[in-house]
Amino acid sequence: MTEPEALDQDIRALQEWLRCAWMQLGDPSLTAFSRRELRNQMKQCSADLRRHLRAASERPPEPHVPPGKTFAMPQLRLLAWS
Repeated sequence: MTEPEALDQDIRALQEWLRCAWMQLGDPSLTAFSRRELRNQMKQCSADLRRHLRAASERPPEPHVPPGKTFAMPQLRLLAWS
């Protein structure tokens, strides 16, 4: 796995974790202590996500690689016999 792919995977994982954390934060059975701990973890995760997004935006764009050989319809000529 290349470095940009790993960075993209980390970003997706952090986004998914935050999405699940927001859903869990709405649970009424959560104690005040658990809620506070979850919010602290969410703050740390948000900071990590911002750092990863900044790194992704600062990486140089990947060079455009032309596609390999493409097969096209050959030009046909009609030959007449005289």
